[in-house]
Amino acid sequence: ECNQIKVSDLKIKNGACWGLSFELCSYLSINNISLTNRAYWNNDGMDITDCRNVGITNCNINSGDDGICLKSYYPGYCNDSIYIANCTIRSSASAIKFGTASYGGFKNVTIEHIKIFDTFRSAIALESVDGGTIENINIRNIDAVNTGNALFIRLGHRDGTTPGVVRNIHIKDVKVQVPFGRPDINYDMRGPEVDFFHNPFPSSITGIPGHQIKNLVLENIEIVYPGRASKGMAYIPLNRLEQVPEKEKKYPEFSMFGELPAWGFYVRHANGLSFKNIKLTLAKADFRPAFIFDDVEHLKMEQVKLPDAGKQQIILYKTKNEQLDDNTKSVSKNL
Repeated sequence: ECNQIKVSDLKIKNGACWGLSFELCSYLSINNISLTNRAYWNNDGMDITDCRNVGITNCNINSGDDGICLKSYYPGYCNDSIYIANCTIRSSASAIKFGTASYGGFKNVTIEHIKIFDTFRSAIALESVDGGTIENINIRNIDAVNTGNALFIRLGHRDGTTPGVVRNIHIKDVKVQVPFGRPDINYDMRGPEVDFFHNPFPSSITGIPGHQIKNLVLENIEIVYPGRASKGMAYIPLNRLEQVPEKEKKYPEFSMFGELPAWGFYVRHANGLSFKNIKLTLAKADFRPAFIFDDVEHLKMEQVKLPDAGKQQIILYKTKNEQLDDNTKSVSKNL
């Protein structure tokens, strides 16, 4: 509950918990911080909780848990007018995350010019599971190498009287390289592993029945996936997509659904999606399709480039497709 705060030009190392934490503050500037926070696996880099008018710039973060994490513990409050830019992040969890605490929400956030490497979970994770609102988010110029998951966007209902809202998000100019093995294997202090054998996880965009993620634009996205999926792990036939669990009340994480039936993007319960100039490539073959769309309305895809796998790569399931250009149609054999 402080105003007009400036933190700059510091080297900070190995706090007992989070490296920097601010709650219910306004006009906060964090600039040129070198932060190594790895004394324990649950060490976040920076946590910003329900603050307004925040700038985080020119920081180098090496954290045992999430790198830069926006949290919202207070209903009626939110993170509002947040600017994050020109930062380098290495994390044994997610590089930039909204949540998991998400009671009030996250509004009017711009994130740009971020370099991410050796990060176990998601490069970008946007999560509303406690009734909060995520809206008016602009993310651009993200370069992630050796990162376990590119994008994780989740609307759930873990807590709160009603589910929250996730809408009006624009993500562009993103490059991610996803490895086959664990990207943080050489860390001195690693976070919890995924506790089951699994194929490489795709990016996922998932709401819950009756509550869709709305108005999401993905533009100029390039992701290199490892492939090498095996049907011996947990094969989900395309005629049984409904067996992917909803898990409305569960902790949000890119691995939360278990095995997923797509290698590129898995999308469920969404309305108003635009994919423009998307390039997905595989280091090795993958038997799964690139895209699964389940309960999706108003889907637009243009300039989508996929490997020529000689099979159907876009699966539309219980989906209303109003705008699919010729390039997208040529990729799929059964629309």
